[in-house]
Amino acid sequence: MEIAILPPSADRAVIERVTALVNHVYAESEKGLWRENTDRTSAEEVAGFVAAGEIAAAFVDGELAGSVRVQRLDEATGEFGMLAADPARRGLGVGRELVRFAEQASRAAGCREMQLELLVPRDWTHPSKQFLAEWYGRLGYRVTHRAGLAEDYPHLAPSLATPCDFLVYRKDLA
Repeated sequence: MEIAILPPSADRAVIERVTALVNHVYAESEKGLWRENTDRTSAEEVAGFVAAGEIAAAFVDGELAGSVRVQRLDEATGEFGMLAADPARRGLGVGRELVRFAEQASRAAGCREMQLELLVPRDWTHPSKQFLAEWYGRLGYRVTHRAGLAEDYPHLAPSLATPCDFLVYRKDLA
């Protein structure tokens, strides 16, 4: 498996494959949270993240196997999001390796902590979100607080199919 930050000059076809993968994975893992036909991202948004040097992609045998957005929140904190691993390659550790890559990149940039946000329904338990919460815990992440999606991301609230919050997880990178 090869993982690297996509260069700002990344081919449009690669950007579209990353976008399609993220939307496919999130359509399944967030089923019931969003109104019908709500995509997680767009090719334009992904292109902006690629231009900013924030998208890492994993390739297995030359084929896209996963991606993650890595950014710096402040002097001490990195964040990863939009983690997507191709379901056809489940069991290869693509997700785990992408998280490891994000942590190493943030550590190399001088960050001491890593953060992620997990969208969760407020009034019921979503099986994919429960799985991810447990998985992030095994990777050493701990919930630091719960925040209302509508308050922090008001532009997303109209697209929700159910009231949601997000759990903010952090991990010490030392």
